[in-house]
Amino acid sequence: MYVQARFVSIFIFTLLFYCCTSSQGEKANKIEDTSSLQPVKPIDISTHDSLPDTTISIKRADTIQQTLSTPRPPIQLHEIPDSGFVELIRLDSSFILDLRYATPNNFLKEKVYDCAKCLLRKEAAMALIKAQHILLAKGYRLRLFDCYRPLDVQKKMWKIMPNDHFVGNPYGNGSMHNKGAALDLTLADSTGKELDMGTPFDFFGKEAYHAYTKLPADVLQRRQLLKQTMIQVGFSPITSEWWHYSYKGKRYKVANFKPDCE
Repeated sequence: MYVQARFVSIFIFTLLFYCCTSSQGEKANKIEDTSSLQPVKPIDISTHDSLPDTTISIKRADTIQQTLSTPRPPIQLHEIPDSGFVELIRLDSSFILDLRYATPNNFLKEKVYDCAKCLLRKEAAMALIKAQHILLAKGYRLRLFDCYRPLDVQKKMWKIMPNDHFVGNPYGNGSMHNKGAALDLTLADSTGKELDMGTPFDFFGKEAYHAYTKLPADVLQRRQLLKQTMIQVGFSPITSEWWHYSYKGKRYKVANFKPDCE
């Protein structure tokens, strides 16, 4: 009995020793295997031509999301000469754009602008921003009907209305609109609602003249406010249109390019 018990004890001890040694060996092997692995390199999506379609799709989705969430960069005004063109709404978003020639709602009865962008010479744009902030302090805003106008559009207008009291002759000096230094605009209230100025925009009649006074007192007051404010910041009116103002004292060249609608 004693011999058998001793034999069993030796057997159990040997078995336990083997298990412990094997376990340590496995741990050692695991550590060794881990240390021998090379680090996984991240996928370079810039080389998407060699990647599977799923990776390209992820890249495109990321690009779209970035485009949607990233605002357009601000205009670097110091890099633009005074005579250069700028997009007004990118300088000041408080203006209301109602650019009629980008719709059929005009005397031409057709859309002649590809998109509703207000471009102006930098000097004129900065002066108009001054006018806007003077009016904002009084509870008004400026609503814009037209800004820069390509010469080709001027020729269409002249064909319908060959009268230089209302349309600048495109075969002469052109319009100040063609030079990016004129605006057609009106007053709106603080919410952007267009106010009564006596006649609609592009009304070709005596009632649109600044000198016409057979209008309600509040209409005359608004016309006078608009005129005084625009003159104050450097614009000049014309006799026959209460809505038209040109930036004075500048000799800009006639232009005929189309705005970038992207």
